[in-house]
Amino acid sequence: MILQPTGNGSRALFTLDEKLDGFLFVLKLDANSWVNFQGNDFYIPLSSARSVKGQSDSENEETSGKAHTDGIINEIRNLVSGLNSEKSLQTKVKEAKESILNEIEKLAAEAYSIFRSSTPSYPEEDSDADDAEPTINISSGTGSGFEILCQGFNWESNKSGRWYMELKEKASEISSLGFTVIWLPPPTESVSPEGYMPKDLYNLNSRYGTIDELKDLVKSLHGVGLKVLGDVVLNHRCAHYQNQNGVWNIFGGRLNWDDRAVVGDDPHFQGRGNKSSGDNFHAAPNIDHSQDFVRKDLIEWLCWLREEIGYDGWRLDFVRGFWGGYVKDYLDASEPYFAVGEYWDSLSYTYGEMDHNQDAHRQRIVDWINATNGTAGAFDVTTKGILHSALERREYWRLSDQKGKPPGVVGWWPSRAVTFIENHDTGSTQGHWRFPGGKEMQGYAYILTHPGTPAVFYDHIVSHHRSEIGALISLRNRNKIHCRSIVEIVKAERDVYAATIDDRVAMKIGPGYYEPPSGPQRWSLALEGYDYKVWETSS
Repeated sequence: MILQPTGNGSRALFTLDEKLDGFLFVLKLDANSWVNFQGNDFYIPLSSARSVKGQSDSENEETSGKAHTDGIINEIRNLVSGLNSEKSLQTKVKEAKESILNEIEKLAAEAYSIFRSSTPSYPEEDSDADDAEPTINISSGTGSGFEILCQGFNWESNKSGRWYMELKEKASEISSLGFTVIWLPPPTESVSPEGYMPKDLYNLNSRYGTIDELKDLVKSLHGVGLKVLGDVVLNHRCAHYQNQNGVWNIFGGRLNWDDRAVVGDDPHFQGRGNKSSGDNFHAAPNIDHSQDFVRKDLIEWLCWLREEIGYDGWRLDFVRGFWGGYVKDYLDASEPYFAVGEYWDSLSYTYGEMDHNQDAHRQRIVDWINATNGTAGAFDVTTKGILHSALERREYWRLSDQKGKPPGVVGWWPSRAVTFIENHDTGSTQGHWRFPGGKEMQGYAYILTHPGTPAVFYDHIVSHHRSEIGALISLRNRNKIHCRSIVEIVKAERDVYAATIDDRVAMKIGPGYYEPPSGPQRWSLALEGYDYKVWETSS
């Protein structure tokens, strides 16, 4: 079977003989040229993983399998460097090699998981691990599994110049609501006051406050039991100086990179690096993470932030822009308690109406998580979009996929899905994709009772929704709902969606009727609001 490059990696599914011990693959550059590594091509053992279904949680993988996968990645990286150094290649062959080289590193990260199972499956679907309460096993992709995330800022938080001190005053209040993790804004010097156009990464005096105020805030948040995520922008960086052509692509400060640190396929910034491993962000130079010196410097910076500031983990901005395998490198080195990436692109629409099947959209997010080897979770943009249509158009049937599962990332890989209804981009004063007005609590009734790691937006905490959100968080905690909890959808119709979670909680959203059935379980109404109800069992 030949896998043709598509620009987003290459894959195929086919049945393997049960007696096979391994899978050997080769890379074809053109009609006459094949990549052959030391006469052995690339070999992936299958025997140790035959009993594993899909890409399981990375913390449970066999050490030997992980080591071999890392070895494949390193071998292919070496191969890439070797091929790029051959100056005598003809132009046509070079173009063919460039096309395939863009695929190699993506293929390497997923090679082990793609071929270790003969049937397609999704990471945690029907897994034995979901049948019982998990033991608390800390992983950067999940934290403890019981995390509830608070976004601790909005788009306007930089305006006062003292946000760190203002948030410090609210630390006890945020903790008392039941949150376990708080996400802080980007800390670095930035061309834009919000922090998402970073310049000198080691200058942490920003529009939110000084480095000393940041340290003081983190210490206070730790003092009330909260883990703290730093918002790190690794995809792009604003330059300090212009090159000889007047293009801003020369960097200053401690990380004084030249234009080799900039990807070579963004026409705006004349980089001398390799082609981008993701989508370009055209407002600033996109960083070439394939460069060894770039990865070394960024790893050193992340470790410095952990030690100097006290961050416990990361929110990773615009991860569509670079390969998830690099994220794995950064997380392996900085060892965060929890990490989540922002992979945001458009859902599928036909003639302006959202398609019911959003599998392609959530697959792209799952593919990115896979590329990180499960070391990071991702915001469940799919679920947010589907909630929009379900609530706005009174089409609650959208909240069940064709297999009767939740239709977002939370239905395929719940432990790595960070569910949310609003953030600083979609809401606040930007309002790029605002959640349907007046229906916010239906959204929170959904994400705070379902698996995944729910995230609550700051603006909603300080609004009239505060007490209802607090009550839902309290219910989630006392019923021990976690990122791998089991959902059974019992109703998904035009005007109502209802589900039970872990046989301990029942919920419904929408104006339609639902009451949990009477039986051995004694259900009592715990919470009720506009078009939502939540019950608990006392059995």
